[in-house]
Amino acid sequence: MPAVTRSDPFAEWLGDHAIPLTHLDPEAPLDDLEPLRGVIGDARVVAIGEHSHFIDEFIRLRQRLVRFLVERCGFTVLAFEYGFSEGFPLDAWGRGEGAEDELGSHLAAAIPVGVDGPLRWIRRHNHTAAAPVRFAGIDIPAAGGSLLPALAPVADHLREVDPDTLPLVQEAMRIAATFAGASAAAAAPAWTRLPAADQDALTSTLTRLLIRFRAVEPLYVARGDRRSYDIALQCLEGACRADYGFRAMAGLFAGNGLTADTSARDVYMAECVLWHLERAEPGTRIVLAAHNAHIQKAPISFGGRLTGFPMGQHLSSVLGDDYFALGLTSSGGHTADMVRDEHARFGFTIEHAPLQPPEPGSVEAAFAAAGLGLSVTGLHQARTNVESAPGRIRLQNTFLHTPVLDAFDGILHTPVSTVTDGIGAEPSPH
Repeated sequence: MPAVTRSDPFAEWLGDHAIPLTHLDPEAPLDDLEPLRGVIGDARVVAIGEHSHFIDEFIRLRQRLVRFLVERCGFTVLAFEYGFSEGFPLDAWGRGEGAEDELGSHLAAAIPVGVDGPLRWIRRHNHTAAAPVRFAGIDIPAAGGSLLPALAPVADHLREVDPDTLPLVQEAMRIAATFAGASAAAAAPAWTRLPAADQDALTSTLTRLLIRFRAVEPLYVARGDRRSYDIALQCLEGACRADYGFRAMAGLFAGNGLTADTSARDVYMAECVLWHLERAEPGTRIVLAAHNAHIQKAPISFGGRLTGFPMGQHLSSVLGDDYFALGLTSSGGHTADMVRDEHARFGFTIEHAPLQPPEPGSVEAAFAAAGLGLSVTGLHQARTNVESAPGRIRLQNTFLHTPVLDAFDGILHTPVSTVTDGIGAEPSPH
């Protein structure tokens, strides 16, 4: 047991129960991760988080964990914080379709959140695997930056099953194209400058399309097929949630938003995970990669105000113990501070912000007090054996006040985090 440097019941518990890890290298031997098998148990969906995007250590650890869960625990789907509609071409590439160098063109417009490394490993793995690993997108289109990736498949489906309705989606696409960007940070300011008539026309057109899709389901399935209908409907749902998100963000920044109004994205993410799970082979297990703020199981609040219900809370409600949330965090180093800049390629630039020391009462402070380095721990036992539990965890360059033992089922800690270079600095093409 590492020497605990100050009185902290949870830190003492960590010192006895945390599992030290020996490698960051994604290609390193996996034996040090073997105790994690008992920690996750039989969970069907294991979510791997990160307190910030664009962190080198988290990207590398996630790749190692994906390898371990696939090679040692039989997981066969990698679901990622990436557009539902955009995920299908990546799944095909991961299963060997197309040329090796085509991945770059698939990802050219996407925020580089570390999906390329796991995908390249999946494609290599699938060359010889008896059961191929699938890739699944579970997010709104273009990280909320454009409705077009979701509406294009809807238009394709309507050409086949209901050409009379095609003008509706074409009108929605016309309006959506006027403010499309590479992320919500780029598109949201442009959306606010749209005439109110265009904003309302987009929302009403999408709503009419969604209601019609649901109302005439037997017709669309008969004229096409069940899978094509299901995919098109889920894409349309994503476009509707993204459109809703523009209004929610506008209200949030104006200070007059509705309580927890940005939750529409997270509930869609949860629905997409369940969509893939329900259509997978019996016994399928999913690795889910997303930000800690998406995977956690407790509501998100800032300054005492409820701001959202995360994907993990919805998944936990449906799946119970079949959902496992593993938060990734660090006690020192730097984080990627996302500074809004409408003229940057993704609507923000990245600053390498030094992390403040762990706040008292945080899970990071407990790892530091226990003298732990790279290590992982399950939290189920702590819920019944520790009287004083941590009440906050890092989120970007601040601390989110949340009951950590309720929000997460496990924590993986690295003593240092380093920002990946070259992210978000390119000028916008618009």
